[in-house]
Amino acid sequence: MADSNIKSWVLAARPKTLSAAVVPALATIGLVRSLNLPIQWWIIACALLSSFCIQIGTNFVNDAMDFKKGADNEKRLGPMRVTQQKIFTFKQVMMMATGFFALAMVFGIPLVIHGGWPIVVIGLLSVLMGYAYTSGPIPLAYYGLGDLFVIIFFGLVAVGGLFYLQTGTYTLDAFVLGLQIGFLSTILIAINNLRDIHTDKEVNKKTLAVRLGVTGAKIWIVFLVIAPFLMGYYWLNQQKYWLYILPTMSLPLGLSVIKKIISTEPSAEYNKFLAKSAAYGMIFSLGFMIGSFI
Repeated sequence: MADSNIKSWVLAARPKTLSAAVVPALATIGLVRSLNLPIQWWIIACALLSSFCIQIGTNFVNDAMDFKKGADNEKRLGPMRVTQQKIFTFKQVMMMATGFFALAMVFGIPLVIHGGWPIVVIGLLSVLMGYAYTSGPIPLAYYGLGDLFVIIFFGLVAVGGLFYLQTGTYTLDAFVLGLQIGFLSTILIAINNLRDIHTDKEVNKKTLAVRLGVTGAKIWIVFLVIAPFLMGYYWLNQQKYWLYILPTMSLPLGLSVIKKIISTEPSAEYNKFLAKSAAYGMIFSLGFMIGSFI
């Protein structure tokens, strides 16, 4: 029974989504390295652990709140949710979410000591937004703001905050890279929301996909896949050629995701595309990091 409970908690934590925290870390390592600055690895470790906990806490909140609001029902096309399946109660899942948010703050203490008040603000906002994604008076995902949330917090804030911790400053380079990573990270939620567009519409969950419609949502995904590649011309202008060339090697995978999305109507088939889009972001960030060492 205990093993079954542990397995269910791991399932609810959705470990496959944790790549969204790894991608900005890899890319930021590359950016710092491209400036010939030393990498402080303890900062990377603490930031990753804190990000993992925020991501897991957010996943638990989503699990509980989507069930409570009726978004998770027998028509659900995505992976199983533990609250929906009554494996754990709403209260249990929300308590687990709170525990992971608290753990994120613990891992963030060394970062606050090192980076000061800007990191306090980033940390508190990240936890608050993790809770507010599907909960609170204005749940972001239910008002079509989920994509913007990911661009900001898994892109601009994740890269900018980690860059600031490593260098003590914030530059245009960090902004451009943060936007690239933000777009890459948003592909996952955009595909997820397009998959669920019909069931979300039924329960008045107005995701961006619901607001844009099927065609508009597909165009949005195409933009998210292509935009980081187009923005790579910034690095060419900076004469950092390998920061453009190596990430571009991930583009064929991104184009294959586009082809599948365009040719397939929203359905459970989209679950297969999520893994490909996660790999696209990972390969892009790895290419950026490797390019900084050339």
